[in-house]
Amino acid sequence: MWGDLPTAVLVGAFFAASAVIFFSGMNMTGLADRLADRTGLGEAIIGGVLLGAATSLGGIIVSVTASLDGRASLAFSNSVGGIAAQTLFLAIADMFYRKINLEHAAADLGNVFQGIVLMVLLTLPFLAMSSPEFTIWAVHPISFVIPLVYAGGLFAQRAVKEYPMWEPVDTKDTKEDAPDDEDEENRAQSTLRLFLTFGALMLLMGTAGYVIAKTASQLADRMEISDSLVGALATAVVTSMPELVTTVAAVRRGALQLAVGGIIGGNTFDTLFLVASDISYRDGSLYHAVGDADFYWIATALVMTGVLIGGLIMRQRQGPGKIGAESMLLLGIYATAVAVQFLGGG
Repeated sequence: MWGDLPTAVLVGAFFAASAVIFFSGMNMTGLADRLADRTGLGEAIIGGVLLGAATSLGGIIVSVTASLDGRASLAFSNSVGGIAAQTLFLAIADMFYRKINLEHAAADLGNVFQGIVLMVLLTLPFLAMSSPEFTIWAVHPISFVIPLVYAGGLFAQRAVKEYPMWEPVDTKDTKEDAPDDEDEENRAQSTLRLFLTFGALMLLMGTAGYVIAKTASQLADRMEISDSLVGALATAVVTSMPELVTTVAAVRRGALQLAVGGIIGGNTFDTLFLVASDISYRDGSLYHAVGDADFYWIATALVMTGVLIGGLIMRQRQGPGKIGAESMLLLGIYATAVAVQFLGGG
């Protein structure tokens, strides 16, 4: 079906699906912020779990669909390329928070801890790649480990929030996670209705992700572009756009922990793309079916995550250009990675 469509139709479908993901993401931030207040879980956890997972749904559909079609490189690079792109979005969001460096104001131990969990998860594919190509039901054992580490990290993050052994120093610029006052119209909406609306937006994003995967595969073949380049710099960026929208919207609302938690939590959730992709890829281990260009983006994501965590710990008040020094570094690292990818031919 998809192969019979004209190129112009494929391009139109790709951008239409991208628009669905973009506008769905725009409406998720306010819902997530209100749910954080209603449930009492706080912005960092709701941002890291609910918002992070929801905005990642389009991306996971792309990776699974690509794996089922036997396109290992597209599935893999879509996942890890999205992690790098989403980390970059925090640097962009920093530009919209003019009072102080975003990482200073959004100090939250839960986000620092979740960032460390993310770095651990990003090293596991390297272990898989460097180990023998052994599979169980055509799935590499590392794919069974990643969900366990992810779940363990969530439980540990809740404990860190409830019984912190370390706390960030409060300054006059620290923006605390405090419940917002809802107006009469919003109070009339039940928590169940908020969850149902959120779920409907997730369904829209998942459908759009499927369309993006199918159209991107066809366009890559027709334009003779490598799946690694398409995954890391096209589908990954497009399916990550909700994170950009929700992050900037959260910053403008003053929900800073939600913004940072949504990115780090979304990135952590995105490592599960690799698990779903490995299960969907039936020709053996996904980690051994991809090339160096794909693993290059994991290394990039690791470096960017390390810089982000450093920024959250150092909490610089003001950097060059009125954004944090770590934001400047994130912009430089990602730009360099893109240039290397293009110069290397993908």
